[in-house]
Amino acid sequence: MAKNTAQIVLGHGTHTGCKRDHNEDTYEANLANSIWLVADGMGGHDHGEVASAIARNVITREVNRGSSLSDAIHAANSAIIEQSSRQGDDLPMGTTVAVLRIQGDEYEIAWVGDSRIYLYDGDRLQPLSRDHSYVQELMDQNLITAAQARTHPHRNVVTQALGVTTNEDLNVATQKGKIPAGARFLLCSDGLTEEINDEYIANILSKNLHPQELTDQLILAALEAGGSDNITVLVVAPDARTD
Repeated sequence: MAKNTAQIVLGHGTHTGCKRDHNEDTYEANLANSIWLVADGMGGHDHGEVASAIARNVITREVNRGSSLSDAIHAANSAIIEQSSRQGDDLPMGTTVAVLRIQGDEYEIAWVGDSRIYLYDGDRLQPLSRDHSYVQELMDQNLITAAQARTHPHRNVVTQALGVTTNEDLNVATQKGKIPAGARFLLCSDGLTEEINDEYIANILSKNLHPQELTDQLILAALEAGGSDNITVLVVAPDARTD
């Protein structure tokens, strides 16, 4: 269900998809603390789900205690590595994470992996995050195009993830900025962006609909396009008008 405060209006949802038998994604939609998070777990049943849940819980807890987003993500990384070691499994658990925090008229984001954060400013869709992925590195070196990246056989390979990268090597990317009037933020797992491109996403976010309706339409579009992975979507409208 959508929730709202005096200004911020939120839509959120997750779906297992059409080809998976369980959902390793999780998310946090906390209006009270003005923090939103998407985590896409990896490592198979009882691994990815645990990793993404740990990331959600630790990051939310640490931010509420006053930690920076970067410090909170590092704490989550340590907790996942510790849990994996305690279980003694051969297969490590890991997760991506994308976090948004809003304070007044400013936003702050942080991410690890290929879960994404976008800003729709009323005119265009702007990717705020930049994937930590093998295909992104190839694009940065001009070895493949964005169109080729969408069908590359290794497009799902991430180069950074919580639980599989030590804190010393973990690259927590961050960004801050002013919130433009009428902004809509989108946080999503790659189950959305694997199925529909940015142009399609922008077309949906441009509609004059409640963020929950936008969320539902995005998830439905990904399912109709194949739904090959778990799909998680949060749409955050900091200055929405719903009356």
